[in-house]
Amino acid sequence: MTPLTLDVALGKRSYPIHIGTDLLGDGARWRSAIRARHVLVVTNETVAPLYLARVQDGLAGFEQAALILPDGEQYKTLAHAGHVFDRLAALGATRDATIIALGGGVIGDLAGFAAACWMRGIDFVQMPTTLLAMVDSSVGGKTGVNLPAGKNLVGAFHQPRAVVADTSTLSTLPPREYRAGLAEVVKYGAIGDAAFFVWLEANAGALIAREPVALAEAIAASCRHKAGVVARDEHEHGERALLNFGHTFGHALETATGYGTLLHGEAVAIGMLLAARLSSSLGRAPIEDAQRLSALLATFGLPTTPPPGDPQQLVELMRLDKKNVAGTLRLILWRGIGAAEVVAGVDEREILAALAESGSNMRQ
Repeated sequence: MTPLTLDVALGKRSYPIHIGTDLLGDGARWRSAIRARHVLVVTNETVAPLYLARVQDGLAGFEQAALILPDGEQYKTLAHAGHVFDRLAALGATRDATIIALGGGVIGDLAGFAAACWMRGIDFVQMPTTLLAMVDSSVGGKTGVNLPAGKNLVGAFHQPRAVVADTSTLSTLPPREYRAGLAEVVKYGAIGDAAFFVWLEANAGALIAREPVALAEAIAASCRHKAGVVARDEHEHGERALLNFGHTFGHALETATGYGTLLHGEAVAIGMLLAARLSSSLGRAPIEDAQRLSALLATFGLPTTPPPGDPQQLVELMRLDKKNVAGTLRLILWRGIGAAEVVAGVDEREILAALAESGSNMRQ
């Protein structure tokens, strides 16, 4: 498959997203993004044995080092960001250093956050190895770490120099992780591209089978959508908030169940359906669209109901969401497939009712 390059245009700045097979071993394609003497590759225990050597081979001539962290959302913490800082210090990294984030969304968020902080900001390159990271977290410059109180409460906007999405890495992705990535792909159809949603319904079988052509098309369509939104609203003052469809519910579920219990994409799948059903109960969207969303998520093997828990606790956690203003809940709801919107002042009783009607075992 011929590699595809998209651009994220941010005024006078821009950076490429490279999508294709065997890109990690093609240093000639991505070395130009590194304008550094010192390079630190941050990865995890799962990815390192598979792909670290390929990246290091492509870095011949640089003063380089690697930091291998534990694998899991529960390790996206300030303490583990501190390990990145310690490794940069040991490397003698200065302001012209570069961090390469080799892994999924946790590594991308954490390494990007460290890059934003080290000497008030150094370059970093995203090399996502999961579907979810390829279509979402690696693009757009959101970085951060979690606190016990909630997800991504400490972070920074820090754009990468390049994104290298090597689709060959998806062949080693466990089925559950792969399905979780499909949730974010579905999101792009749900919030702004009804035709893409229809395409996903028609090509679900090919995507489940990880057919290369269908997979590349889904990744490219998702990245185009996100790149366009980020270009128009880099710091989430307006339209970019729509990319959080399902995330207010989803982040609360991740926090309530304990980081790592639900994968991020699984929580987003549940959250999108909760938002769709809440939209229907508020008279904003047809229930038939929520049913189509539920059917597509189920086809991809994703959960559609919350695990057992306390609805009131979820609402409390949702109050910490970064989209809220002056203590007022702001949710991303929709008018139906392809038409998301920001809605402020949703009555918490309506949210509790939507949770109660979700078909879950959540106790009241």
